[in-house]
Amino acid sequence: MSLSRTAVLFLLMLLPVQSLYAEDLCRNLQGLIEPSERVELSSQVPGVLAEVLVDRGDPVRAGQVVAKLNSKVEEAMIDLSKAKLEFGRRKAVRNEELFKEKLISEHEKDEMETEIRLAALELRDAEERRNLRDVVSPIDGIVMERLLSPGEYTSQEAVMQIVAIDPLYVEVVAPVECYGKIRQGGKARVLPGEPVGGSYLSTVAIADKVIDAASGTFGVRLVLPNSEGKLPAGLGCRVKFLD
Repeated sequence: MSLSRTAVLFLLMLLPVQSLYAEDLCRNLQGLIEPSERVELSSQVPGVLAEVLVDRGDPVRAGQVVAKLNSKVEEAMIDLSKAKLEFGRRKAVRNEELFKEKLISEHEKDEMETEIRLAALELRDAEERRNLRDVVSPIDGIVMERLLSPGEYTSQEAVMQIVAIDPLYVEVVAPVECYGKIRQGGKARVLPGEPVGGSYLSTVAIADKVIDAASGTFGVRLVLPNSEGKLPAGLGCRVKFLD
């Protein structure tokens, strides 16, 4: 049965309204501000914690030592290796004149030089073993939680959790009507909830290519610069996508 002229006109009038509804819907969505990284920081080797140098809320830099394991054995090995290296160098200096006067052979001189090189390698190995006892942050961030204290033993357990808040991520669940309208590289205004407020420009980093069939939604991730650390993670926000 063919549609009447009135029904056709009604459908034609409805299409732009639906399109306009989708455009408005996609310009104003809800989001959640999240850290861009979360690191459960552990020691590279098992041992007893001697020091924890930071606490919850402290800022840390990439490469910063945040905790130390007991390293008395490793320190002793370093001292021993240094003593052997210094002795080998003194021995070589004392025997230099003897070699010039041909009182010791080329072979004996080579043995002394080899002893010095081996002692230097032993010292380097001991220092590297000692460095493994340091727990180092791999990222710039904030200590979110300290999980162990000095005197506790750790093998694979996390010592602390560190989160990166510059940049922040804004996670948005967008309805299927917005698919194709939100694209990677697009811009959006992020309006954090109270008491922070304000308006911040962000960039679309990810617009998922897979739609969740059950909810009729797909995920969008925005990158939000936060170099001054004014914005906290874990805050709800509104997101206004820009044309």
